[in-house]
Amino acid sequence: MRSAPELKDQQADIKAAIAAERRLLADLFDGLRDSEWNAPSLCEGWTVREVVAHMSMGFRLSLPATLGELVKARGNLHRMIGQVARRDAAAHSAAELSAFLRDNAHHPWTPPVGGLTAALGHDVVHGLDVTAALGLDRRVPEASLRILLADIRPRGLKFFGVDLTGVRLCAEDMAWSYGAGDTVYGAAQDLLMLAFGRRLPPGRLRGEAAGRFTGR
Repeated sequence: MRSAPELKDQQADIKAAIAAERRLLADLFDGLRDSEWNAPSLCEGWTVREVVAHMSMGFRLSLPATLGELVKARGNLHRMIGQVARRDAAAHSAAELSAFLRDNAHHPWTPPVGGLTAALGHDVVHGLDVTAALGLDRRVPEASLRILLADIRPRGLKFFGVDLTGVRLCAEDMAWSYGAGDTVYGAAQDLLMLAFGRRLPPGRLRGEAAGRFTGR
């Protein structure tokens, strides 16, 4: 068990990683062309613009406003998130959407479950939804990947609809593996996306079971 000072230092490290990720992604998004903003992301059914709009929802909507949106969506969380993402993507310019991330680099928002680690995962994975879909060679810092990979649990896999029955994930660029069975090899950040329910573009995963996690 970690001591109180160690936990405090770990939390400070995660907060710093979140702020750095938001700033770096804001700079990256500023450089996208219009066609890229409107291209499909790896977040199924969402464009790049909608993903970026969603990334700042927690900064811009108060709890009462969020609950109001949930009522409009008849209590369906996924429907609510999609509706708000599409609405905000249409309402704001690309420059505004990027600025929301940059201006809120230190915003304390966290998802309802998972705390700071989940907030880091939210930013990292949605950033990869964009860069992987667009074929951009953006590498997530190894320190952030280690935090997120160490937090993979059956409960989280179930939430994202990921079935790893009979599968072992093995990173090719760092010492990390998870599960047991037929080995699926890939870059650590690609395996992280897999664990968050994404289907990867062809050619990014290797192994007999890789096809289970590869998009058409």
